Amino acid sequence: MRIEQDIKLDFKDVLVRPKRSALKSRSEVDVERTYKFLHSDLIWRGVPIIAANMDHTGTFAIAKVLTKHKLLTAIDKFKEKQEWKLQAKNNINVIKHCLVSSGIHDEDFARLKAVMKVVNCPFICLDIANGYTEQFVDFVKKTRDSFPKKIIMAGNVVTGEMVEQLILSGADIVKVGIGPGSVCTTRVKTGIGYPQLSAIIECADAAHGVKGHVCSDGGCKVPGDVVKAFAAGADFVMLGGMFAGHNECSGEIFETEGKTFKRFYGMSSTEAMIKHHGAVAEYRASEGKSINVSYRGPVENTIKDVLGGLRSACTYVGATQLKELSKCTTFIRVTQQIDPAYIEGD
Repeated sequence: MRIEQDIKLDFKDVLVRPKRSALKSRSEVDVERTYKFLHSDLIWRGVPIIAANMDHTGTFAIAKVLTKHKLLTAIDKFKEKQEWKLQAKNNINVIKHCLVSSGIHDEDFARLKAVMKVVNCPFICLDIANGYTEQFVDFVKKTRDSFPKKIIMAGNVVTGEMVEQLILSGADIVKVGIGPGSVCTTRVKTGIGYPQLSAIIECADAAHGVKGHVCSDGGCKVPGDVVKAFAAGADFVMLGGMFAGHNECSGEIFETEGKTFKRFYGMSSTEAMIKHHGAVAEYRASEGKSINVSYRGPVENTIKDVLGGLRSACTYVGATQLKELSKCTTFIRVTQQIDPAYIEGD
């Protein structure tokens, strides 16, 4: 056992310091990025924000709206070949802005191969809660061998050495985040995790050193958190909770006590495991929770809010392009407010 004494930070622990800027308007800010990847020969340009591959947010309906703004959608890994084939027939441009998600079991790989035969999708997302297993590394290698020209995202991990391992094994983008999601209970159930801001900073440094990329996954609750993720060095940011509760998400709209909601749950929750696997396996515990999120109408409004906040942040620090944001950023640590009840004498 050992203890690391270095302070690790989350989004709530910092603010971005403003500085002199020559920008006259938010409209001058370019929030698109152009990326060339280490293993794939594809070049991608767009807004590097991704709807998470949860069955609530990783829908083709979400993808249709995000595509209009050049954002990406990681379609959930339970969509079968016929569903993808139908979308490819009617929405070719949307498919180009989607990631085909997969787990690491034999049936997952069979589904992935079947889907990739019927769609010309540039992205593959290999998604597992614990990206530290040798089995996962081997699966990344296997996927790279099978799809040498595709852009492969793999995760999740939170440390630099594992980011390097996954990139050297065939991943172009490594997904960073263990436990920060709004419906994830991994930190509560296992004690495992890493504050998201520090995880991004350290993992981005490791990835960029070997010409790879990282995607921040989890922990963003407001547009300012998305700003902080990019400012910390993330190349992509994946959003689940911020895209939840909209018209385009799966699930019915319902009312309780005069308020309107949609159901949202983590993909390791009891509800998700019963839905997709029939039960929670005896050898494991649920590491997600189910909540009712307020109904939020069209996702278009949230997209504009997030992009508006990102552009505004860039004007505060003088970044004319999103790619300049991290170079223009100075983070300020903020003191957390103390509950007066804990102050001696009160």
